[in-house]
Amino acid sequence: MKIVTTKDIEAANRHDVIMKTLFGSNAAKDANVTMGTVVFPPGARVPAEGAGVHAEHEYSYIMSGSLLTMSGGKECRISEGQATIIPAGEEHWAFNDGTENCEIIWFMVK
Repeated sequence: MKIVTTKDIEAANRHDVIMKTLFGSNAAKDANVTMGTVVFPPGARVPAEGAGVHAEHEYSYIMSGSLLTMSGGKECRISEGQATIIPAGEEHWAFNDGTENCEIIWFMVK
């Protein structure tokens, strides 16, 4: 077993959000999952402009707060206690239009 603590993980160099990868694809033999956390402060948007897309399925669980999002051409609001999946190849973005941080646990699955 490998154990990590979020306070011991250095955040990625992102100007808008605090993103930490807890376990990468090299964490275990033949691992196809990357796991991490992200904090969206008020006003943060990912990506900063346009929409993003990636080759992995993205699973997320919203721990606190809420985000305005777009995925697959449809806008919606996601909030604390909800879980999401964005299929591989689907364009998406997220924006914290609120007044509190939005904290998320995410998994990227190949």
